[in-house]
Parts: sequence; C-alpha cells; structure tokens
Amino acid sequence: MFGFSVSHTTRAPRGMEKDGVHYHFTKKNVLIWGALFFACCVHGNVLIGERASHKELARTAQIRLVSSHQEVYEPCDDSFALVDALLADRSNLLEHHPSLCMEIGCGSGYVITSLALILGQEGRGVNYIATDINPHAVEVTRETMEAHGVGAELVITDIAAGLEERLAGLVDIMVVNPPYVPTPEDEVGVEGITSSWAGGENGRSVIDRILPVADRLLSEKGWLYMVTLTANNPSEICHQMRKKGYASRIVVQRSTEEESLHIIKFWRDFDTKGDEPDQSASGFIGSLLTQIPLLSFWRGTNSDNKC
Repeated sequence: MFGFSVSHTTRAPRGMEKDGVHYHFTKKNVLIWGALFFACCVHGNVLIGERASHKELARTAQIRLVSSHQEVYEPCDDSFALVDALLADRSNLLEHHPSLCMEIGCGSGYVITSLALILGQEGRGVNYIATDINPHAVEVTRETMEAHGVGAELVITDIAAGLEERLAGLVDIMVVNPPYVPTPEDEVGVEGITSSWAGGENGRSVIDRILPVADRLLSEKGWLYMVTLTANNPSEICHQMRKKGYASRIVVQRSTEEESLHIIKFWRDFDTKGDEPDQSASGFIGSLLTQIPLLSFWRGTNSDNKC
C-alpha cells in the first residue's frame, strides 16, 4: 500500500491553518528538493509530500539526474504515479521476465529509466525502446538514461510509426503517459511541449490512436500501463480494450483538487473477449468512491479495482 501526505506547500495558510501543524508553509524559491519527496502544482502552488522509502527510491530515476529542456515535459504528478504503479507491481514484473519493454512518449526519460532500474539486475538481458515525436525529448531521455547507467533504443517518431512491422507482437511491457488533458483539437500534435499534454476532445484524441498500436505491438503475455484522467472516461477505455481481449485493473489512483489520475494495467485475457464490463458491487463502489471529494489534496492507493 502506498500512502501519501502533503507536508509542504507554497500557498498561503487558510482559515485556522497553522504553520508546522497543518502544513509547512514556504516559498517556491526556498524549497529543498529531496529524493524522498514528490511535488505537484495545484492552482499555481507547489505541494510537497513524501513519496517512498529509501529502498524503493534506489530503484527509480533520481530527479537530480533527470535532464531537462524548455520544450520537454518534466516529471510531475502523473509521471510519479506511473512509476509508483510499476513499483507496486515490481514482484509481478520480475516474475514476468520481459524481453522487450517500450515507452511511447518518453518525455524526460524519467519513466523508462525508472522501469530499467526497477527491473535492475534481475532484468538483465531486457531490451528497452522509447519513442517521442519531440526530438528534444529523445535527446533529454538519452541524457537521463546515460546519467543512470542504463540505455535504450530511442526513436523520434509519432507513437510507433515505422516500428509497427518490426515490433509487432514482441513488446512484453509497454508504459504510456499520453497527452490526456482535454484541449482544443488544433493543439494536438503541435511542435514543442504543448504536444505532451494536449489531448483534444475529452483528452482522448491521442489515447484512441495509441490503443490499437498497443494491441498490435504487445506480445501474447504483454502488459500495458497507461495514465488516464477521469475526464478521459477510463471505464470506456477499459471496455474498448476488453472487446480486443484485454482484462484490466487500476493499479494506482491519485487525486488532487483539480484532477483524478488512474494508472490502468491491461493484459491479454482472451476469455474476456466480447464480455460485458464488470458490474460487481466492488467494481461499482470502487468507481463511485473516486467521485467523492477527498479530505486531503492527495490520495495514493494500490488497487485491485477492475475498470
């Protein structure tokens, strides 16, 4: 189980809140960024909270070693949630013995680097490939991976264009933090950093292009880990993949005042092909609970909830 609590924030105290009791109220220019903390921006303020243990963080990319560029999306709450989902599933990943791991939309390289570190020595012999339409992102990913002593084949391309024939049915692990933010359609795929978050109507324009590509590239034992937003209608995404023969579950859920993230794991399960989505009481209650306003800014869970 992963627990998260906000300990520092750059916003002003509200009502009866006291410094050092409810939060440590500080300023952006005096924040000390440590490996044991995560950060996210809410309404322009930075929230800092504890992320994971020393042992777990030894298996993930170190923020201080992650390269950057003004046109490349930096690791943020969605990146951390995806990596935490991989950490939560580490024992299964090791038992899975993947031969080829792939990230679509590698950005800063934080996720693919963390995946390589999570698999570690036990994953010796695993091959990695990462793609991004942004050439700056590919270079930043290269620098990030080199700084951590790991490597991957890096390709500048739109999703997996030019690679589908070569990689068809070979990818055992795929990780995707897609552009999921609802935006005008004309922002989708533009040059620069905007393409890293602009998802078009309902944030689904790029996601709906990635799903059939993932289906073609994943091996018979392939797993897909994908970041989604409540506005993306995750249950409909799961239903769409179910018709292709995939079972699914939410590995991590995380919520802020602004959004609710779901890290969904998909795997081939041909017995489910064509079945109706799960309507069990636990599945319904689990989905209902995600709609209830949270008492804290952040919630992190390991979840066996089906979509």
